[in-house]
Amino acid sequence: MSKVIVGMSGGVDSSVAAALLKEQGYEVIGLTIRVKPDDGSDDDIHVAQSVARKLGITHHTADCRNLFSREVIDHFCAEYSHGRTPNPCVRCNEYVKFDALLKEARRAEAEFVATGHYARIEKDDGSTYHLKKGRDRGKDQSYFLYFFKQDIMGRILLPLGGLKKEDVRDIARALGLASADREESHDVCFVASGDYRSFVGERMPSAGEPGFILDTKGNVLGRHRGILSYTVGQRKGMGISAESPLYVTSIDAERNAIIIGPKADVYGDELVASNLNWIEFDALDKPIAVKAKIRYRHREGEAVVTPLSGGNVNVKFAQPQMAITPGQSVVFYDGSHVVGGGTIERVDGI
Repeated sequence: MSKVIVGMSGGVDSSVAAALLKEQGYEVIGLTIRVKPDDGSDDDIHVAQSVARKLGITHHTADCRNLFSREVIDHFCAEYSHGRTPNPCVRCNEYVKFDALLKEARRAEAEFVATGHYARIEKDDGSTYHLKKGRDRGKDQSYFLYFFKQDIMGRILLPLGGLKKEDVRDIARALGLASADREESHDVCFVASGDYRSFVGERMPSAGEPGFILDTKGNVLGRHRGILSYTVGQRKGMGISAESPLYVTSIDAERNAIIIGPKADVYGDELVASNLNWIEFDALDKPIAVKAKIRYRHREGEAVVTPLSGGNVNVKFAQPQMAITPGQSVVFYDGSHVVGGGTIERVDGI
């Protein structure tokens, strides 16, 4: 019997992932990874323990709060202080969750690790693994997994990849799992109040210092309340009267300035990305045509990705994209296949 370590967050998705794997004949061990501040993980752990008891599987916890604080929270705050908008879920998956699962698998001598992500891993006729979108396109989470590498993909199971969310809820209810009707978390998980501006401001006071709001020609239009309170594409909260709506077009952390302009100025058709990972090859050596997504909920756009010196890439879109935001992930697709992805460094970039 093959052994699998399942990341159990206390949510319905990971609970059903564990249930399905047990049904498939695996020896399942649940692992809840503690990442939230001291008082933020207890409910998740209790629900995961309840699910594990119901399923008749072993359950452990792994305290990764220090690692999470260093790799995710510190990075999150630093990015905002530099006028960027980070994606903490991508970073948590790469540097904390899968790292903890694989370490526990080594300790427990388990062949596999698993999560409740809505994505699929498939192996071709040779030895290459492919990361693909989940069949429920409304819940597809392949965007958050573009960092996967070939040497670990053969050990990762994603049992929800072929299911729809409503089916997963139905399975959980039929099994009487405590997580069946738990609401999904849509906020930054480590900011209990949902007020990430205060959270960042306490840790990075300089990011909360007031400064000037400028137009694209450098004229002063008003004062802002700290660059951490703004992101590219934002329209509200600037307190400036104008004949037509004004949007944040860029953030200049060095000058502690917010640049605003008409909606047309928020669109861009070119970006530079760094920290690239390619799923099925080691490095990009020639331009490729892809569909590129600049945020999780953003529609994919046709683009050409061209290699640059230093391992970076230039991404040129066929049509302008709204609010290309430094710090966010850009992920490349070929149909349902994830080609790779990286971090947006700047807009209009060569």
